[in-house]
Amino acid sequence: MHLRLNTKITLIMAFLVLAVVGVNSTLYVANLTRQVIRQANDRAQLVSRHVFFQAQNALSESAKAGQTPASSSPEDLRAYVQKSLDESAALTSSIEAEVGYSPLIYEVSITDVNGTVLVSSDTSLPGKQTSGARTDLARLVSSSFVSQLRRLYGPPRAYEVDYPFQLGPPGNQVPFGAIRVAVQTGLLRSDITPALSSAALLALASIGISVFLAALVSSVSLAPLKSITAQLDRISKGEFDEKPLESGDEFGQVSTKISKIGMQLRGVREIFSTLRENLDQVLGGLDDGLLLFSLDGRAVMVSPAVERFLAMPSDHLLGRRAEDIFPADHPVREAIKLREGEFEPVEAAEVVLAGPDSPARRVGVTVQVIAEGETRMGALVTFTDLESRERITTQLQVSERLANLGRITAGVAHEVKNPLNSMRLWLENLKASLPEGETMPQQAVRVLDNEIDRLDTVVKRFLDFTRPPAMHQEETSLKDLLEEVLAVGKPQMDRANVKVEAHFVTDVPPVLVDRQLLKQALMNLFLNAVEAMPGGGRLTVSLERRGEMAGIEIQDTGRGIPPEHTQRVFQLFFTTRPGGSGIGLATAFRTVQFLNGSIDFKSEVGRGTTFRIELPLARQAEPAQPRPREAGATAMRNA
Repeated sequence: MHLRLNTKITLIMAFLVLAVVGVNSTLYVANLTRQVIRQANDRAQLVSRHVFFQAQNALSESAKAGQTPASSSPEDLRAYVQKSLDESAALTSSIEAEVGYSPLIYEVSITDVNGTVLVSSDTSLPGKQTSGARTDLARLVSSSFVSQLRRLYGPPRAYEVDYPFQLGPPGNQVPFGAIRVAVQTGLLRSDITPALSSAALLALASIGISVFLAALVSSVSLAPLKSITAQLDRISKGEFDEKPLESGDEFGQVSTKISKIGMQLRGVREIFSTLRENLDQVLGGLDDGLLLFSLDGRAVMVSPAVERFLAMPSDHLLGRRAEDIFPADHPVREAIKLREGEFEPVEAAEVVLAGPDSPARRVGVTVQVIAEGETRMGALVTFTDLESRERITTQLQVSERLANLGRITAGVAHEVKNPLNSMRLWLENLKASLPEGETMPQQAVRVLDNEIDRLDTVVKRFLDFTRPPAMHQEETSLKDLLEEVLAVGKPQMDRANVKVEAHFVTDVPPVLVDRQLLKQALMNLFLNAVEAMPGGGRLTVSLERRGEMAGIEIQDTGRGIPPEHTQRVFQLFFTTRPGGSGIGLATAFRTVQFLNGSIDFKSEVGRGTTFRIELPLARQAEPAQPRPREAGATAMRNA
């Protein structure tokens, strides 16, 4: 049970007071008990001596009255003493007075040597033998306090004080009997109980007063703790400018130190927040998935890209153990060599992962064990999309080839352009100097003229492809642009018996592009898709938002691209279509790169090809809410 500090201090003070009062009360009661028992013993001895004195007076008065024993036999002597004691009014009055007025005296009796009662305060006892030896009251006086209380508050019991009763002149006295003064424990208990009750009441009153005073003192003393607690609460909420308590005691010093710690925490929090934002930005921009595990095998850092590989939200992975993330039947479990929660270093393992809504793909897995000296600190698991990396490598190679080709063709075109101009001038002079009517020379001149025009056209294409276009960027709605391009290409698609399905999400923000360049690139992709379906088919065009990018997919059901051609698709002048120029896809690739976007494709022979384009949004927009792909889309079907 959780107790407040105030309550703890109050209880501790109450227990201390209870202990002190208990010890004092015990000592008081012990002293009182011993005193009462000792007084009872003293009183009984005094009564026994007084009764003995009265008995001697009774015998003296009998002797003065001329009474003597009939003989010296014990029987006559006993009869003489019995008669003398019975006739003594002073003795009888003294015994009755001692019993009647002394609250501690229970019984007073005079017995002979055989224990027969001669005179007693109890009128039923004379002539009878005593019931048995009673315990000497001196033993009760010398016993321990606990033993005294147990006997006093146990069953009623009688204790006595014996005083020897002797006869004869001094120096020749013989034992005749004893004077017995009895004290009962019930009478002693009645005398002690009021004192015990007073002590108990005093203890209870002391405890009550101590609890009240302890609560009051602790409440007053600990009042600054409430202010310190409130100060800590404000610091935990991020309010670090709270002033400390204006007090010179220990609480004021603690509050001042807490205020200084709060200022330090503010600086640390700002640094940590900046680092966290930078780390989130870095992790968010990574295509590779990162999973950082602590020493006990729990995920402490998860990059957003992990969701693409494991098909689980990254926030659901935080704090989970590696065995739970990678169960025994998981394809990654064996690749990362996870044994009883511990990782072993792994270099470039390859697994095949497939999500519920995504096809299987090859993924590279790397495990780096983090250690400080000989002590393990954790492990970093990295997932790499091998297919995406290969596509990026291919695109980089294509870009490099196009750049190299551009530099070469620019020089070649420049060197070829001047001789072509000279050849054209001299050809014109030659045409003017040829005689009329000669067919062969005229035909040769026409052929040369046509070939020079064709070479000039090729050179212009080289120059147009390698020369950076003049960009006129503007915010453009991709939905409107796609609908416009589809409308332009509709007649050709109808003639080719191609059905078009368009799925355009309506809330995709605009992109900043050169409208004409992108329009031409999209038209090239649409026409390539139509030409890939000579017998007709279906062309599916999709538009959706992907984070801070707008995604376009152009999917056909044509013959597909053979694997041996996938590395050359975007190369200039590469084509497998008779009569094709091999410029359209290269131009589209170059245009998307100029717009800071990316383009790739996937293809299956006999099933079709899908080109994917991603373009950055024109401005930061609110994150789009996830929705089904068909929601908010417009569909256009052409027969």
